[in-house]
Amino acid sequence: MRKVIVNSTPIISLSLIDSLYILKELYGTVFIPKAVYDEVVIKGKSKIGSNNLLECEYIKILEIKNKEAEKLFKTNLHSGEVEVMILYDELNADLCILDDLLARKYAKYLNYNITGTIGVLLKAKEVGLVKNIKQLLFELIKNGIYIDRKLMKKVLELANEN
Repeated sequence: MRKVIVNSTPIISLSLIDSLYILKELYGTVFIPKAVYDEVVIKGKSKIGSNNLLECEYIKILEIKNKEAEKLFKTNLHSGEVEVMILYDELNADLCILDDLLARKYAKYLNYNITGTIGVLLKAKEVGLVKNIKQLLFELIKNGIYIDRKLMKKVLELANEN
């Protein structure tokens, strides 16, 4: 079983376009640290509240064990991103789903296998879970998620939807 750690922005983004199920279909079970749960439920602008997130049996909420490592990570990253990286190490995870550019740079530096919300959507299209990624990207934008024009063009080319 692949161990996949997910940050708050991908959960919020996928929930905004009613596509959270894609995580289950692609990865089975995914893990989020407690700080991500707090960001999504308490601070997040997703469609999913506490009960709805808890009803997603494929999303497992875990406390990080190494609280000391969290102090070392305190940089320009949010606590959710820090805990995602610590949990990635603690679980010896296979994939980290992050959108924030700075967090992705840290993850790449640490040699983590990473993707983001758009990578998840591309994978979903590749395996036939979604038919039209362009519509989903426009829904993300309509819901306040920023997608760079160059990135949008490249993604649509990759998805053969240009």
